[in-house]
Amino acid sequence: MANPISPGELKAVKALVDALARAYRTRVVGQPSLWWSLMAGLVANGHVLLESVPGLAKTTAARTLATLCGGSFARIQCTPDLLPSDIVGTQVFDAARAEFHTEIGPINANFVLVDEINRANTKTQSAMLEAMQERQITLAGQVHPLPEPFIVFATQNPIEQEGTYELPEAQLDRFLLKEVITYPSPAEEFQIMEQADGLQGALDAVASPQDIAALQGLARRVHVDRAIKDYIVRLVDATRNGVRAIGPMGRYIEYGASPRASLAFQWAGRAVALLSGRDHMVPDDVKYLRHLVLRHRLILTYEAMADSVRPEAIVDAVFAATPAP
Repeated sequence: MANPISPGELKAVKALVDALARAYRTRVVGQPSLWWSLMAGLVANGHVLLESVPGLAKTTAARTLATLCGGSFARIQCTPDLLPSDIVGTQVFDAARAEFHTEIGPINANFVLVDEINRANTKTQSAMLEAMQERQITLAGQVHPLPEPFIVFATQNPIEQEGTYELPEAQLDRFLLKEVITYPSPAEEFQIMEQADGLQGALDAVASPQDIAALQGLARRVHVDRAIKDYIVRLVDATRNGVRAIGPMGRYIEYGASPRASLAFQWAGRAVALLSGRDHMVPDDVKYLRHLVLRHRLILTYEAMADSVRPEAIVDAVFAATPAP
């Protein structure tokens, strides 16, 4: 490793992450996988898509973490009549000066919560692509860089049909991770009710954008052995080779994952390793991320939908057929 992470740096990371976790748990009960997904996306400097039925704290979790990390925050509530200019901004005519000036939209924030993203029409969803991929927007021919860090937390409801639009594959691929949230346990739901009865004061930030930038810089220094990279490449390649690579389950894959999946495993894996107190990735980091990275990147056949085959089952078949180092 050219610039290894010191024990002191790992200790500082643990202290900061523990402080964030304690404050986060005062607002969000249970859902440990959601916490890890949000933190992995944040540390890896990648966007996170959150999916669940209504009422499972998607918006609360994203807003809470954004608040705890300081910096600017914007919330965009998606509706079918939302326009691209409502997100990225537009040119406004100043009659007093007889000239146009640029008004940048709510996308110009460190943390952007895009609520119910599948309610926005496809034209509006496409307006997010440049911002998510290039971390900039273009208005009237002028390029405007977005602030750093820039993270999009998007939520969607999978059971709504009327007034919704499926996200295009190109946009789905821009999300580093996709977390699917399940119902809380009875004990957790009881705790939610108890907590809701308590008086909750204002939530204070426990970190700054500079702290987050430092975490992201440390994550880039996490060592990824060539054997781990080879493992990732073999896994992603297996999604493109159907039956030959993974057996009968392979017939349900129409298109496999793109190279962004390999990069996502590497970037998010570094984040998971750092959050786990390590300066290097291990195969278990890749296995932990398997559903988060691949569930939204596999394009399944109509046969898969007819047979009610979930993408997670196919991902598990890919990992079962690919030996780890």
